[in-house]
Amino acid sequence: MQVKGLGEIRAIGFDIDGTLYAPYHLHMRMAFHFFRYNQFFLKYGFVRRDMHKLEKIDNFMEVQDEFLAKRIGCSVEDAHERLQRIVYSGLGKFFKSIPPRKYVHEAFKLFRDAGFKIGVLSDFPPEQKGDLWGLRMYCDVLLGTESTGALKPSPHPFLVMAKKLGVAPEHILYVGNSVKYDVHGAKSAGMKTALIEPRWHTLFGRACKEADISFNTYRQLHKIVLQ
Repeated sequence: MQVKGLGEIRAIGFDIDGTLYAPYHLHMRMAFHFFRYNQFFLKYGFVRRDMHKLEKIDNFMEVQDEFLAKRIGCSVEDAHERLQRIVYSGLGKFFKSIPPRKYVHEAFKLFRDAGFKIGVLSDFPPEQKGDLWGLRMYCDVLLGTESTGALKPSPHPFLVMAKKLGVAPEHILYVGNSVKYDVHGAKSAGMKTALIEPRWHTLFGRACKEADISFNTYRQLHKIVLQ
């Protein structure tokens, strides 16, 4: 489909965290969990910062365990257990009560009905979010960047998503909430980009200039794409 200003778009990819739901919903629910394990999350944050800088590696999860073990001063096995218990399983339970952003289900259905392929590409496993608020049924590809061996903003996971979708990167619009990871990463892979931003950014002239599309609600996004 020809999208004004973007050329031919055949697929739309989406980030999850902060994109399909408002981040404050998670922050409120995990506040006690965060404070309970605040030292762990602090050190894990440094590990993820370092992992974001790495090029593609075949044993991503093992390397992450090793980095974490060095940070917290424990065995690799203990680091792996803590990571699974506190982050992957520990955070997963909070998503059961988190609502998706308004109109996101409507947008996915309209995009699917219009013939777009739909992919999800997140730095955390999509499985952590269950059925993705009922959106999984619209998706052709669900992909966690960890399984590709590189986190955003590396172009590698974006190119893997494009290959799995069977669509050239230049015909994909990627939707996210981070300029650093989503916009820069997708653009480095040759994709078009859309950034969801707070409404006040638009009101005060702070809308992102680097993304091809800036929007505040998913109803606004599908009107821009499908106009």
